[in-house]
Amino acid sequence: MFSLWGTVWGNILMTFLVSMVPVIELRGAIPAAVLAGLDIRVALITAIIGNLVPVPFIIIFIRKIFKWLQAKSQRLGNMVRRMEAKADAKKAQVLKYEFWGLMILVAIPLPGTGAWTGALVAAMLDMQLKRAFPAIAAGVVTAGLIVTIATYGVSVLI
Repeated sequence: MFSLWGTVWGNILMTFLVSMVPVIELRGAIPAAVLAGLDIRVALITAIIGNLVPVPFIIIFIRKIFKWLQAKSQRLGNMVRRMEAKADAKKAQVLKYEFWGLMILVAIPLPGTGAWTGALVAAMLDMQLKRAFPAIAAGVVTAGLIVTIATYGVSVLI
């Protein structure tokens, strides 16, 4: 049986999928890709693209999904309230600085930040996709560069 495991395309697919996972995002995808043997530039580009894929869906659909989850059970409702509280805690920064606030929130490569959090905050603030996506994309690119440089040094990008 044909397997992608260990091939360049398999490593690209793995990087793409890992970068879409909440919390892990590109912070984990880039080092994993390079450990798997992927060129750092290919890893960075793939992780950025993969990290951005969920953003429009989160911004457009998360409120409807949250409403549906809350109606399903108390436990899911509690989970939704925790996620909303997390977004609410980041709201002041984004409201104060708008584009730059959202970009910085996403760009800081630490747990509790990133594209998923940025998209969630944008959705909770009822930001339109066309306003939120450029800031989130700029933050994702910045975070990708920070993770790459912090992990492998400036010379890998040259």
